[in-house]
Amino acid sequence: MAALPAAACAVRPLAHRDGVWREERRVLAEETPVAFTYERTTYAVMLATPADLEDFAYGFSFNEGLIERAEDIRGIEIVPREIGGEGKSGESGIEVRVDLAPDRVEAFWRRRRFLLGATGCGLCGTESLEAALATPAPEGSARRAEAGLRLTARDVAEAMAALAAGQRLNRESRALHAAAFWPLDGSEAVVREDVGRHNALDKVTGALLRRGGDGCSGAVLLTSRVSLELIQKTARLGAPLLIAVSAPTALAVRRAEALGITLIAVARADGFEVFTHPHRVEMSLETQDESHAA
Repeated sequence: MAALPAAACAVRPLAHRDGVWREERRVLAEETPVAFTYERTTYAVMLATPADLEDFAYGFSFNEGLIERAEDIRGIEIVPREIGGEGKSGESGIEVRVDLAPDRVEAFWRRRRFLLGATGCGLCGTESLEAALATPAPEGSARRAEAGLRLTARDVAEAMAALAAGQRLNRESRALHAAAFWPLDGSEAVVREDVGRHNALDKVTGALLRRGGDGCSGAVLLTSRVSLELIQKTARLGAPLLIAVSAPTALAVRRAEALGITLIAVARADGFEVFTHPHRVEMSLETQDESHAA
């Protein structure tokens, strides 16, 4: 059986800088096909960083609406696979075999009937145009954000500093996205990395599910731009706050407004911008004065 690929590998490119050629060492992020199978049937194949795969399986299954809680998965088997044979690519892949609880099997077959193609950054698994904008709510009692949840400009800076500190692989490769859940109670942030920004958030979601938590008491953090699906996944997790380094799309802003999410973006060393539901952000007189002075 093939071994699981590493999350990154070192190469020695020939670099041309300042008119000089020299061999250098560079760490590259790995990109591996990961197939999610349920009931021994392939559901989706993702290109992902081969790390935190169990978190990925839980989060992906949750965001696809196949499970509602960690207990809906009875077991996970991670199987490395060789892709092709002699004369073929010689690359490795990973099959993640998810064993669903009996009462979730029907949800899998129902969802699979509407899957039109492989799932990725697009929306090829949707049944209709309306389904593209839908955010599946967790079953049972709906998650409710804490009514008094508020944060300050200092909180935003501390959250993004925690996100940067947790990007171990990206410090080596400079080629990975990261997502995190940052609790406002001061506990440690949950950070996950991946070549795909959606995958990174799936991994964070899975990590929280496995710990028995949800997103009601903190903020989702992203290193990427904010698109529709990232808003939907934040809403499904129950997080009332989303903070991102880059800008959102116009559709993402409209959906965040409709879903009651406070969207903070362009969060960098010199400040940030609040696009929706600013009532969760404390604006002191000092902050307002600085804004007017600028």
